[in-house]
Amino acid sequence: MFKDRFPRTFVLPWLFAAALAGGPQLAAVAQAPHALIGHPAPDFRLHAVSGVNVRLGEHLGEVVVLSFWSGGCGVCRAQLAALDRSLATYASAGLKVYGIGVDDDPKRSREFAERAKVGFPMLLDPAKAAGRAYDVDNLPMTVLIDRGGTVRYVLRDFSDRSDELYLRQLRALLNE
Repeated sequence: MFKDRFPRTFVLPWLFAAALAGGPQLAAVAQAPHALIGHPAPDFRLHAVSGVNVRLGEHLGEVVVLSFWSGGCGVCRAQLAALDRSLATYASAGLKVYGIGVDDDPKRSREFAERAKVGFPMLLDPAKAAGRAYDVDNLPMTVLIDRGGTVRYVLRDFSDRSDELYLRQLRALLNE
């Protein structure tokens, strides 16, 4: 929606400012269908706060959840905690979860990731390569990828309603 008005290079910085302020533009973005649904998930290699490197392409055969977050996003913290509960429940069924920080400030990203205390790797994307590849347009943004590597669902908000929808979609993917 707002990409028509702003060049691609300005989308992520504008998004972070808007996410902090809230507003009707974000509600409209969260409801719009995402262009990646039904397409292969873009591969990436990112460094985790724990020190390991993670490459998405190494997880074919598993259901993967990506959660894009920012250290300045309070809703992101609640969403990451909900994803941590999902991982505890469904890890044995082949679920992998990764949090991807797309902050401009690497120090703030690292501090946020360390405080999050989740059981999945918190990845840092300071150059925003993964953020651009996944066309992140709202935070938090959750991407569900099926066992074949196809993006099946994209959720661009977090609330009790979206959490219920996410769990239904996740269970469907795990049962395939």
